[in-house]
Amino acid sequence: MREIITSPKNPKVLLWRSLKDAKGRRETGCFLVEGAKAVEEALTSGFACEALLVQSGVDVPLPADVRVTEVSDRVMEAVCDTRTPQGVAAVMRIRHEAVTGRRLIALDGVQDPGNVGTILRTADAAGLDGALLSRVCADPYSPKVLRATMGSIFHLPIAVTDNLPGELAARRDAGMDILSSQLDGSPFRAYAPNPQGYVLVIGSEGNGVTDAVRALATHRLRLPMRGRAESLNAAVAAGIMMYKLTEELG
Repeated sequence: MREIITSPKNPKVLLWRSLKDAKGRRETGCFLVEGAKAVEEALTSGFACEALLVQSGVDVPLPADVRVTEVSDRVMEAVCDTRTPQGVAAVMRIRHEAVTGRRLIALDGVQDPGNVGTILRTADAAGLDGALLSRVCADPYSPKVLRATMGSIFHLPIAVTDNLPGELAARRDAGMDILSSQLDGSPFRAYAPNPQGYVLVIGSEGNGVTDAVRALATHRLRLPMRGRAESLNAAVAAGIMMYKLTEELG
């Protein structure tokens, strides 16, 4: 028998609503996924599902082994970040993953949710092995980032770290190249990929990579600017570099 919740003041609803904020996600260890397609991907991803919410009167195909909570229109609107919820949402537990492999992306303070989500989506599409995010990046499990990833959050191993320089230094010591993307670097096209692998680092939109990351980079690289633009959008630059690197290294 389905549990039915109709009041936005229900304690469970208050907890689910808290997932819109970083504090709520941090305290609960969960995040909210909205929409039928995203929920379907979430349920088949290996992430643990804490609650599956379906709006009363909405007919969506659901796996038989997942317990469903039926909620009123008011509850679904209160819980979801989008203005017009699609009638289904899932509370998923954040998965803490080890990021390994020889083709990695690292985000050093990228704060725009659209850029973070687009970079993660592109890294997934380009075939990278994982992503490292400094703690000051936009939260990869925030609603805006999740929408921008278009489901890639469930395909690409991601780790958020308080010590990005330490993570990069460990990989450099293991023989990988640390590629710092910066405007005063050497021409990107001249870089010859290291068979041991690389970590491509994308800095913040306003300040670029931090001094600590710049200091430990094995290569500092820039894309050519043939026009009058001073720089590229972080997600665009990351996409160009990721695809070129995967073509070179395989």
